[in-house]
Amino acid sequence: MSAVLTLGPALGAAAVRLLGATLSLSVDVADGVAARWRAGEPVIYAVWHGRILMMPWLNARLRRTHGARRVTLLASRSRDGELIARYARRFGLDVVRGSSSRGGAAAIRALVGTLGQGRDVAVVPDGPRGPCCRLQPGVVALAALTGVPVVPLALGARPARRLRSWDAFLIPAPFARCGAVFGAPVAVARAADRARAAKDLERGLLDVTAAADRLACA
Repeated sequence: MSAVLTLGPALGAAAVRLLGATLSLSVDVADGVAARWRAGEPVIYAVWHGRILMMPWLNARLRRTHGARRVTLLASRSRDGELIARYARRFGLDVVRGSSSRGGAAAIRALVGTLGQGRDVAVVPDGPRGPCCRLQPGVVALAALTGVPVVPLALGARPARRLRSWDAFLIPAPFARCGAVFGAPVAVARAADRARAAKDLERGLLDVTAAADRLACA
């Protein structure tokens, strides 16, 4: 196994913890999300691939300060997915492996079981290869199958670096102002028009991402 897979996640997690200690964080949590946290009711978080770097750190922090709950993350079976999985586990997250192209059915079954146990899950609906900020249908299917609502989630930062990658990956600068926004839970009925639901959820996630960027500038 390569040194990148062996050392990369550990070094990355250590660097993000150090970075996180310098950040000024504002958090906007929709009432419906806070209510589900208090009641112990599960949610499905959806976050764009370009905003995932700080999400494990954010979950660990909000478990201490806001009553958020430990999350199970869906990561692809690719090499990049392996890096993400190992990185996320460094922050105490559980991981299910699979994507629309590899292991998707097994991953959906595992996530359905996780939600059935009352635990939260997180998915990256434009991953693992994009297009950027274009929602793939898996998250809508998961919500319709389980009756668990989707919570659009984003973190913005200023100043920050945006990589020249397909997802415009965001890396906060040290001592940046950050804004995390948890949008209102979006339910998807089993009999819903899933194409329309996907478009609505995509728009909601874009709106939450813009709100996180504004919060970081406030």
